[in-house]
Amino acid sequence: MHIAATIVGAVLMLAVLTDAFEVVVLPRRVERRFRITTWFYRRVGGPWYKLASHIRSNRRRENFLAYFGPLSLILLLILWALALILGFALLQYGSGEHLRLRGEPITFGTLLYLSGETFFTLGYGDIVPASSISRMLAVMEAGMGFAFLGTVVGYLPTVYSAFSRREVQISQLDAYAGSPPTATELLARLGSSPEQRLLDQLFRDWEKSASDVLESHISYPPLCFFRSQHKNQSWLAALTTILDATSLVIAGVDGLESDQARQTFSMARHTLVDLSQLVHVRFEPDYPDRLPAEASLRLRQGLLERGIELKQGPEFERQLLALRMMYEPYAYAVGQTLLMPLPLWIDSEKKRDNWQVGPWDRAMQARSLSGPGYAVDTQRLSEDHF
Repeated sequence: MHIAATIVGAVLMLAVLTDAFEVVVLPRRVERRFRITTWFYRRVGGPWYKLASHIRSNRRRENFLAYFGPLSLILLLILWALALILGFALLQYGSGEHLRLRGEPITFGTLLYLSGETFFTLGYGDIVPASSISRMLAVMEAGMGFAFLGTVVGYLPTVYSAFSRREVQISQLDAYAGSPPTATELLARLGSSPEQRLLDQLFRDWEKSASDVLESHISYPPLCFFRSQHKNQSWLAALTTILDATSLVIAGVDGLESDQARQTFSMARHTLVDLSQLVHVRFEPDYPDRLPAEASLRLRQGLLERGIELKQGPEFERQLLALRMMYEPYAYAVGQTLLMPLPLWIDSEKKRDNWQVGPWDRAMQARSLSGPGYAVDTQRLSEDHF
């Protein structure tokens, strides 16, 4: 019995320490059939997202889902700590004798309590290890508990720093591609810029941003579950919008070069594919077409009305379809798994950007500035001047 407890405790501790090392320290994706973190997110994330899918209100659903990322990170750390405490208790149970001040019998529950107070360095002294092995285990557990707390203190700020960098780029995209973002709006606002300087600069920035997201999210996988600041924004929607826009430029836009677009497309597609593997999505062969013939016609007409002309002919359609097939299945699968809606290619409804919306807008429109009958229309002002 004692030997079995020792073996189980050693295996449990080895599994937890390996998993924690791979998640917190190892800066690469680990491909292994069983991992504690993967098991945890499947067992906890599945019911959470299934419950969220029954919430009809978009705002309430996003608020509910926003809790999962940070909360799951805390729960994962608690799971590691409890598993280590249990592992050390099993090792103590099989290691030898212990003494208790009041002379009461030593049970496994007592050793579990000893493991907990040692791990968190409380050290009440009411239970004392009596053998050299149990004393060594107590010292090891106290040091591991101290290291665990230090890791938590250093891990959380690093995760939130990576999250902050991601959200900066997503927020900046709001002014260029609308809220929610679309490829049509992005090209219409920047595609006709002199020497396409602004468009290439935006693509260049997103090439760097996509590589940063790839590195940070592989190093810290829970970041994939962190939601964005606004309900109409997400890392998936932003990345898909960039892929849509670069696909159009690569397929052919009159007056625009595609060199930078190709580089950005490659990096963004690499990021999306790798992150889809992190959240363990399943391929859906019957995923819906995001750009049917009618939408494609409206896309072409909408861009033409704003000074952007797509190339004509079957070659354009063939190349655009080939590019879309490289990323849309992954985007759809991630969206279904994380309940993140994909952006439209062209939004027929006129919507204000997030920066154009404020809680006082209605009151400002109803207030006269210089006399009766003069009210401020904030939406019209923003459209006229920006």
